[in-house]
Amino acid sequence: MSEVPEPDPDPAYRRNVGIMLLDAEGRVWVGKRIGMAEGGWQMPQGGIDAGEEPQAAAVRELHEEIGTDKAQILFATEGWLLYDVPADLAKERRWHGKWRGQAQRWYAMRFTGTDKDIDIATEHPEFDEWRWARRDELVGLIVPFKRKVYEAVVAEFEPKLRGMGM
Repeated sequence: MSEVPEPDPDPAYRRNVGIMLLDAEGRVWVGKRIGMAEGGWQMPQGGIDAGEEPQAAAVRELHEEIGTDKAQILFATEGWLLYDVPADLAKERRWHGKWRGQAQRWYAMRFTGTDKDIDIATEHPEFDEWRWARRDELVGLIVPFKRKVYEAVVAEFEPKLRGMGM
């Protein structure tokens, strides 16, 4: 796990994007992953397709995961943030042990729609419920193996968001 942005991620990590979607009150969208008990909340995230730019992947993943693309990109992390997936999960997932974890580029986005524009009953649903969370509670909602990345995202984004009056 790297708490410092990586300029070029290790190929042992799957390239991925994460989205901090913010409502008009500065709260963050979180969804509870299907089949997860405690700590199964997370912000939208997903893989970057071959030849796809991270920014385009972020917009695509937002639509695929929460059914909307009504958002404006505000800014991104300076580099890649890495986390390791527990070995048992890496083997269970479609990865079949191919990657150690994920290298993520995170994007802060301002939600420009209404709650009615969000539909988690997507073609391939990942969440069974969602809500808007305060930024100061975000890290505590996340599974332990992702917390360092969430801490790093919040630490990097918070001064910029405050500077924007959010």
